[in-house]
Formats: sequence, structure tokens, C-alpha cells
Amino acid sequence: MTRELLLAVFIMGVGLCVAGAVTHLYQWLARQPAILRFDGKTFLASLGNLAISFVCGPYIMLQMGWRHEEDGTISMASALFSALVAFGWAFITGLLFMSLYVAIRY
Repeated sequence: MTRELLLAVFIMGVGLCVAGAVTHLYQWLARQPAILRFDGKTFLASLGNLAISFVCGPYIMLQMGWRHEEDGTISMASALFSALVAFGWAFITGLLFMSLYVAIRY
């Protein structure tokens, strides 16, 4: 049971690391903030924005949870909900990249 739990935590960690690295790389290369979107000038641009949103999604969700309210405070419900979504999403992203690694490596 402990091995499975540690494997799940490891996969989530990989997903968050990949999401953070791709987010910062995208923001550095595109010179614009990474946001969740699926629009674009062309169909190919829309698919690129959708792919970036999928990979960068966990990191963006964690950032969205720490946004301040109008009175300068952080909503605990917003932070917890965004963390729940982000870690679930990071598991899927981590599973995708770990599967690609295993498929290429072996």
C-alpha cells in the first residue's frame, strides 16, 4: 500500500515539475503569461494553445488559487479547490510524461 501511495506522489511530483518547467519556458519564449485558453488565430494556433494549457494547467491552477480577493486576503476555499484540481491534473500530466519516458526508454 505504501509503495502505491509513494508512486502516486512521485507521478504527481513529476507532473508538477514538468508543468512548472514548461510554463516558465513558454513564458520566456512567447513573452506572454501562460493562461488556460483554447482560442487562436488559426486552427493550428488553437491546438497549440490547447496543448500548452493541458501541460501547464496544474501550475496555472496553483497560481490561480493564491490570487488575492478585493480586500487583500486569500480565500481558503479557492486555494484548497485549486490545489485539489491542480494535483489531480498533475497526476494525469505526470502519468503522460512518465509513460512517454518508459515507452522511449524501454
